[in-house]
Amino acid sequence: MNANIVDVLAKMINYEQGCPHRVNHFLKVHSFARIISEAEGLNSSEQYILEVAAAMHDCGIRASLLKHGHYNGKMQEEEGPAVADKMMLELGIDEAIRDRVRFLIGHHHTYTNIDGIDYRILVEADFLVNIYEDGLSADAIESVKEKYFITKKGREILISLYQTPNESGK
Repeated sequence: MNANIVDVLAKMINYEQGCPHRVNHFLKVHSFARIISEAEGLNSSEQYILEVAAAMHDCGIRASLLKHGHYNGKMQEEEGPAVADKMMLELGIDEAIRDRVRFLIGHHHTYTNIDGIDYRILVEADFLVNIYEDGLSADAIESVKEKYFITKKGREILISLYQTPNESGK
């Protein structure tokens, strides 16, 4: 029996206690991942795996800060899977799902050899939020779009959020 996604999100909110920035970040990534995945027609199992991974994708930040005093994308990938696995076990999430979620968390800052639609969507959703939070330039956004955005809905959202409309409002 797997926990419902609301319980997963609540677990992550509790885990990130005292850090509203990280809570807001994963909630936004989760929302974009859900929008893109529903547009892409993922089956219920793929959808669930993606939503759990999107909620937990940055859980390695806190562990990296505690262990190293700082963090980066690689540290998140190294520390996150074990943290996520512990939470997923507490939530009663099945091993096959935990295995894929650990993989996604352990690779969400690795942009080569993306091996599945769930991985693709997680990367796109995280970029949609990071572009704003990191204040990327228009040139950097265009580069990210061309290199990493494959899904139709992901590209539409990126353009809608970050492309300046012309005089006609389009």
